[in-house]
Amino acid sequence: MVLLGIRQLRDKDALRGRVAPTYTYRVLNAFPHDRDAFTQGLVFSGGKLYEGTGLNGRSSIREVDLETGQVLRIRNLDAVYFGEGITVWDDAIVQLTLSSGKGLVYDAATFELRREFSYTTGGWGITSDGERLIMSDGTSMLHFLDPETFQRIGQVIVKDGTRPIIGLNELEYIDGEVFANVWQTDLIARVSPGTGEVTAWIDLTGILDAADRPGSDVLNGIAYDTGGERLFVTGKLWPRLFQIEIVPE
Repeated sequence: MVLLGIRQLRDKDALRGRVAPTYTYRVLNAFPHDRDAFTQGLVFSGGKLYEGTGLNGRSSIREVDLETGQVLRIRNLDAVYFGEGITVWDDAIVQLTLSSGKGLVYDAATFELRREFSYTTGGWGITSDGERLIMSDGTSMLHFLDPETFQRIGQVIVKDGTRPIIGLNELEYIDGEVFANVWQTDLIARVSPGTGEVTAWIDLTGILDAADRPGSDVLNGIAYDTGGERLFVTGKLWPRLFQIEIVPE
């Protein structure tokens, strides 16, 4: 079986044989974003924007003002942890770490650490469908976790047709689908969590101006405001956070 790998995904020619259709975007708004934030997780909940950042010694969870990009609250992680994806479950924020095998659960109102949990894979992205937590580990696999025990209760391989899609990173659950950043690409895969099928691609090539590219890292960060039906994206060390509309290519 041939994997649709990271280098292939960066090459437009590799997507010519895709099964799922490709969409592009329209930028509706652009907001300031902390240039020092190595964005690993992004979530909009209860009218608030939360962000999880990575790198050892620079990892954190934050509440961020959308309009100004100002960090309103922050909790820094111990330097041994490389922070990864975040999601909100009830009144808690759940954060993964890259390779320590530990997840962290915080009180959303105070950022106080409530508990830790363990997993045997890498920790990349995490979201929730309202019943389960959904986690990526950098492979083509999505793992489903019980939100109370954090035990794995299922998994699915993400494929476009018959081709597994590796490098699944930051996740967001939107209207019955998982939106997944694919690491080191400008692509978001829209995935059916029931089957793992990629239902569509969103190509965000060019969303960050060339003038803003120096010092920036890859696209990573998807948040959805359910009440306002607003979709936000950003990247690691990006100076902008964008509100976008998905449109046909």
